Amino acid sequence: MGRCGYVALIGRPNVGKSTLLNRILGIKLAITSHKPQTTRHRILGIHSTAQGQALFLDTPGIHQRGGNALNRYLNRAALAAIPEADLILFLVEALRFTPEDEQALAAVRRSGKPSIAVVNKIDLVPQKPKLLPYLQDLGQRHDFLQILPVSARRGDQIDRLEQQIIAALPEGPLRYPADQWSDRSQRFFAAELLREQLVRRYGEELPYHTTVEIERFQEEGGRYRIYALIWVERPGQKAILIGKGGEALKAAATQARLSMQRLFGCPVHLEVWVKVKKSWSSDEKALASLGYGD
Repeated sequence: MGRCGYVALIGRPNVGKSTLLNRILGIKLAITSHKPQTTRHRILGIHSTAQGQALFLDTPGIHQRGGNALNRYLNRAALAAIPEADLILFLVEALRFTPEDEQALAAVRRSGKPSIAVVNKIDLVPQKPKLLPYLQDLGQRHDFLQILPVSARRGDQIDRLEQQIIAALPEGPLRYPADQWSDRSQRFFAAELLREQLVRRYGEELPYHTTVEIERFQEEGGRYRIYALIWVERPGQKAILIGKGGEALKAAATQARLSMQRLFGCPVHLEVWVKVKKSWSSDEKALASLGYGD
């Protein structure tokens, strides 16, 4: 019998949780950007090996930013993954430890669950000897099973991390077929890949006031026909998204369509509209109607 269990990826925003998940799975499952809070939904990533199956729970970053309904939902979604986990990966950025890192670590401590500290972005540390005191300090903050420096972006030490993860999971049968990589629908991933382009392409604040809803997802003769709505909170935001002559929205939609074709392995026809739903990110009912349910 092999090993199988849930692994929660916990940490503040922008430490590389989604990049790490994509690296381990070998496919682009979770959307990424340099902006914090890109991840809004908990995503299950299934990684099967000859030794067992790790069921990764990628979560939004635990943060102290703002107190609107969306921010509260993101923190709840992250913290809710901890009780379900057999193992926690606590991610931090090399040489940084902020109040939000401490907030995330406090949740790990309270759980009493076994945990591995993953010190990410070591490729950005030119002088590696500086890592040693940082790793020692981290080891004094909590009794981790292991503390492992990695680069999720480059793949450094990822094989070793995978071995440590599987070894720390309980014995048991596989819970999913070995060729399955998530429990989320293609409709969900279509919305996420379009939202990724909004996060990457527009100014610092605008992406936090946008969300994507897939109105229709149809299969027609070996291709997908997808109709997507982008919701914003004010008419001015709609104008920025569309851009002069519609060029900005067209460029974002084109790149999203290409990403969908890579993930789904078939041609995609994508149509996108932008609509205004006032203050959706502060409205619990609006959030629930747009897929942000507990």
